[in-house]
Amino acid sequence: MKKLLLLIIAFISLSQVHADEGMWIPMLLQKNQAEMQRMGMKISAKDIYDVNHGSLKDAIVQFGGGCTGEFVSEKGLLFTNHHCGYSQIVAHSTVEHNYLSNGFWAKNLEEEIPCPGLTVTLLVRMEDVTFQVLDGILPDMSEKERNDKIQSNIKKVTDKAVEGSHYTASVLSFYYGNQYFLFVDETFKDVRLVGAPPSNIGKFGGDTDNWMWPRHTGDFSMFRVYAAPDNTPAGYSSGNVPYKPKKYLPISLSGIKKDDFTFVFGYPGRTQEYLVSEAVDLTVNTLNPARISLRDKRLEIYNAAMNRSVEERLMYSAQVASIANGWKKMIGESKGVKRLNGIEKKKKYEQEFLAWANQNSERKNKYAGLFPQFNEKYAKIRNIELSRLYFNEAAMASDIMQRAFQLYDFVSECADKSVQDSTINKEAQQFYADSKKYFANSYNLKKPVDKKIFMETMWMYYDRIDSQLLPPVFNTLKNKHKDGLKAYLSEAFDNSFLSSEEKTDKLFKDFKRKKGKDVSKDPVFDLVFQIWKFINENYPFSQLRNLNADVNGLYRVYMQGMMEMQPQWHFYPDANFTLRVAYGKIDGYTPADAVDYQYFTTIEGIMQKENPDIYDYVVEPKLKELYIRKDYGKYANKDGELPVAFIATNHTTGGNSGSPVLNAKGELIGINFDRCWEGTMSDIMYDPSQCRNIVLDIRYCLFVIDKFAGAGHLLKEMTIL
Repeated sequence: MKKLLLLIIAFISLSQVHADEGMWIPMLLQKNQAEMQRMGMKISAKDIYDVNHGSLKDAIVQFGGGCTGEFVSEKGLLFTNHHCGYSQIVAHSTVEHNYLSNGFWAKNLEEEIPCPGLTVTLLVRMEDVTFQVLDGILPDMSEKERNDKIQSNIKKVTDKAVEGSHYTASVLSFYYGNQYFLFVDETFKDVRLVGAPPSNIGKFGGDTDNWMWPRHTGDFSMFRVYAAPDNTPAGYSSGNVPYKPKKYLPISLSGIKKDDFTFVFGYPGRTQEYLVSEAVDLTVNTLNPARISLRDKRLEIYNAAMNRSVEERLMYSAQVASIANGWKKMIGESKGVKRLNGIEKKKKYEQEFLAWANQNSERKNKYAGLFPQFNEKYAKIRNIELSRLYFNEAAMASDIMQRAFQLYDFVSECADKSVQDSTINKEAQQFYADSKKYFANSYNLKKPVDKKIFMETMWMYYDRIDSQLLPPVFNTLKNKHKDGLKAYLSEAFDNSFLSSEEKTDKLFKDFKRKKGKDVSKDPVFDLVFQIWKFINENYPFSQLRNLNADVNGLYRVYMQGMMEMQPQWHFYPDANFTLRVAYGKIDGYTPADAVDYQYFTTIEGIMQKENPDIYDYVVEPKLKELYIRKDYGKYANKDGELPVAFIATNHTTGGNSGSPVLNAKGELIGINFDRCWEGTMSDIMYDPSQCRNIVLDIRYCLFVIDKFAGAGHLLKEMTIL
């Protein structure tokens, strides 16, 4: 085992770097340093990551668990994307104080708004702990035995790492369990909203432009991290003070030009670059099309509602943004893989791998049987994934079904005499309190929208899923009502206590456990009960978990084989929400015949897109006024234009939203916020001709803060070069 580990690490260490593609572990960046410097970088790998001295890694945070942010002042001020701060902006917005539409700018520390539940996490250090984690692992162990031993070893490593400190620790797998790293983190829980542009700037182009280039979106927001007086994390308190980071990013106004070196430092979420062809086929030809069609319908219904009133726009904005983001990404991903003939390329590589494996008996015994096993496992995974996809995207699409599902375990507990009355009463009171809030939040507006989503998505569940995956309750209910399933669904919604505040009050205000039978008879509850019961009996999550564990074991061996077959290649690990560096150059691209995209956009494009009749393209009057006067200040480029966004060849994914984009000197030149649509397949396959990350030019960001918002006091905190 130790010999194998040394061999794997040697392959990783000695192989050559492939420019542009890859999300690299910052601790190991010395291996990339020569290539990065040949591309133009002026700093060293140690300037980027150093545990003994302040380095760029001390300015980077994981924001809210799903985005990235960066410190830009010694007082804990940070930038992230507008869409990363979106839920917080919406949560603090009302019709009277509509920060979403009008923007928000705190004039001083006292005006900054606390954001309960929002956290930022800072990496203290990372360490290769492969030998400790795989200690005692034997070749003949089952996957379960192996995993149990690994988890036991991980606990020892993490406990030791944080002993006597306020830090937290985790150990994560890389290269499908061939390597493990320890991450020691510091999490701050007092984070406050400082500033955000109106959505007509921060979300300009809306869902229409999402994932697209050219882009003209001022996608940023500002928060501040607070700490206890000793600079350690603390829950919200009026006695907390702005956090003092070990490092914050200087900001460059020098601008960008084609072929400039750039790098992105952040927390990319999830990539799967080493999938076999069978897995790519499952994603592109089965799972993505199902999700896309189900989200199409929800977006159609929500968007119609949002166009009716400001109140409904505020009500659904965050929800629609979340649904639409994945929806459009999946469309681009499937299209990109097909354009690349990705599945065929994967198959060709697998044939080459098999031919290599068959060249000697040792390799043949170890690797030749991998692909039949992959095919067998993915055939079983398909039905489970598809069945659970329809539950999540169709059955759980409506509020009423989500609220019914909340009562799934509760109803069983009511019938279980071993569960105490006090437990039943506590859960009933909580559901009642949550229901009161739900009905109080403009339910007269939500009810017809939710009913339409309920009826449409449940019909699509019945109409589109494979017959063997369809829960029998659908055909039962279809035959039960003389006018068919749609008529039954309409009556079920109207008759359910879940759609009536009065009926919910009657049932839950003074709940007794015998009323559990009344809950179980509710038509909507019974529907979700029957669907979930069928899925758990026929396509249980435990089976999927076991299959995925088996597949992960196959990938672990496959990864070893690929490294053995190509020892000269630098295999970067898939993204897994850990801190990474991606690097590349400023460059445009050609997405189609006779179409040539430039590498940057300006405010001219905003004015060209302006359309007062379409919400996504409304231009703020003050922004237009500044444009007419050409009042750009020091934020204009050498030609007098105001830059808005630019693109580069950095390899990014979800989680990189809000990541700093840095120049050759390690200075902040932009905030990463998207990828081009033609390159969204980069989570599976990277295409250097099409994959581009989309970046908010820091000059437009500062222009909005200074000239548009008049919040120049915030700029005084920053180091602007």
